[in-house]
Amino acid sequence: MEPPQVYRVSRKLPPFWADKPAVWFAQAESQFALAHITSDATKFHYIVANLDSRYAAEVDDIITNPPTTGTYKKLKNQLINRLSLSEEQRVRKLLGREELGDRKPSQFLRHLRSLASDIGIKPRLLRSLLLQRLRLHVQAILQGQSTLEPDQMADMADRIMDVPLLTSMPSV
Repeated sequence: MEPPQVYRVSRKLPPFWADKPAVWFAQAESQFALAHITSDATKFHYIVANLDSRYAAEVDDIITNPPTTGTYKKLKNQLINRLSLSEEQRVRKLLGREELGDRKPSQFLRHLRSLASDIGIKPRLLRSLLLQRLRLHVQAILQGQSTLEPDQMADMADRIMDVPLLTSMPSV
């Protein structure tokens, strides 16, 4: 009988992303797939070994007393559930005055969409939320484009913002 094969993740996982734990786990699972890791226990221990202490403390009940089966899945689901924004928090953030900042409008739209996931926000409301947070000169240009879908509007806003804004008018 052949001894079982042991695989190791050849690359170090990036630091845990508390603001996007589901995306971080997708990256970790890609690393596991590349390294041919399928063992639940190996995945569990690799994640535990790579968690910063403040995030490990969030799931210390699972780390110190792991379930007999499905340890990785339990750890993953609990980290995502415990660290992700609640639906109420996402709605508040979505409807609050979060600013565009240095993001492109298309990037900001993706951010708004991630907040709106599973809430059931209609595209028209998402479009309106994006439009409210654009710079005034971009809002003025896009206001009349009511038939644009949110993605089209964000792409157009990206192009408008690429044009330098004149701060003073040349005089003769």
